[in-house]
Formats: sequence, structure tokens, C-alpha cells
Amino acid sequence: MEKATLNVTGMSCGHCVKAIEGSVGELAGVSKVSVHLENGTVDVEYSSTEVSLDKIKETIDDQGYDVN
Repeated sequence: MEKATLNVTGMSCGHCVKAIEGSVGELAGVSKVSVHLENGTVDVEYSSTEVSLDKIKETIDDQGYDVN
């Protein structure tokens, strides 16, 4: 299991948390997603054999947020 902390801009409320946790959490291979609004970060635990970090970033981007 891989772990990554992504810096994400544009998150500001509970809706943002639900949008990101919901969309990323639905990806095959993702076991845990935690959004931290106060830090502007998203922690992800995932299986790199099932999903790439680029796919996770793309999914967050598709929700309207910028991944740095």
C-alpha cells in the first residue's frame, strides 16, 4: 500500500471534502482518503498496482481543484 499527501488548492468547505473524498474513494485501489481543509492537503492510501497517483490527481482536478 502506497501513501501520498497531495497539496490541493481551492478547497474551502464541507462540500469540497465530500466531493474529493467521494470521487477519489470510488477509485479501484484507493483504501483511504482524508481531506484536511486547514492544511490544504489530501492524504491518500492506495494500491499502485490498481491505480496510479496521476489518476488520483486527475480525479481531484476533475472535481475543480488544483493539485500542486
